[in-house]
Amino acid sequence: MDGVILINKESGYTSRDVVNLVGKYFHTKKIGHTGTLDPMAEGVLVLCVGKATKLVEVLTHDEKEYVAEITLGIQTDTFDLEGKIEKEEDVLRTKEEIIDVLNSFVGSYEQEVPIYSAVKIKGRKLYDYARHGEKIDLPKREVRIKELELIGDPVMKDGHTVFLIRTVVSKGTYIRALVRDIASKLNTYGMMSKLTRTRVGSFKIENASRLQDIVDGNYHVFSLLEVMDEYPKERVDTKVEAKIRNGMILENHYDKFPILFLDQEEKPLALYQQYEKNPTKIKPWKTFF
Repeated sequence: MDGVILINKESGYTSRDVVNLVGKYFHTKKIGHTGTLDPMAEGVLVLCVGKATKLVEVLTHDEKEYVAEITLGIQTDTFDLEGKIEKEEDVLRTKEEIIDVLNSFVGSYEQEVPIYSAVKIKGRKLYDYARHGEKIDLPKREVRIKELELIGDPVMKDGHTVFLIRTVVSKGTYIRALVRDIASKLNTYGMMSKLTRTRVGSFKIENASRLQDIVDGNYHVFSLLEVMDEYPKERVDTKVEAKIRNGMILENHYDKFPILFLDQEEKPLALYQQYEKNPTKIKPWKTFF
């Protein structure tokens, strides 16, 4: 099988758990995902199977949409519900205060990576430093918050202001870190108490299947053509197909990239990009044969 399957991951599973379970069901090790979800998080996990694994890198760059619950007045070492509480205080913030702060984050900013993350520094993952109690300078990354809005009204729970946000972010954005930074701008601290990823690129949660659906055979496989529907396409003759299968550089007659070449049966052959060294040529980027 070659294609993409959307899983609506349930809380308690790691992304690796889901990959292993679905791979076992389809009797394949040629399977991967396009972006990790923390165990406590729910929502869209994009799985690429077979030849579609060539698209993992492509789909990883897609923007993502989340709905998150923020609890103000509680700080944990992981910035989410699963961490150890480090600080706690009663906090009351108004709807207007929250909206003003959320609006201030729309755009790009330098986000400090959480220490409980898989980012590597000096060959070691950050969470390894955290688990051994070692201090390390945390890297910062420029991330883009494309959309950020309050859902409904904030409520008070046990002395803490709790509210929901919906956000659309660029690749590499940590929602836990965004929550930390929102709370800081509200002159307090906070944690992510719930998280659901509702969209990855054009893949929406309403089209995702639960793990039980996979077992029951109730799922949809997005074909390679469906996944690459947005790309310009060209069907080639057998002569050009032979060149593509040999990985040859071709003449550039195109103005949009990448371009998807199809064989005479309209099956995907390869994605080509413009050749950096010579813009009059195009070179193979991803092949599907």
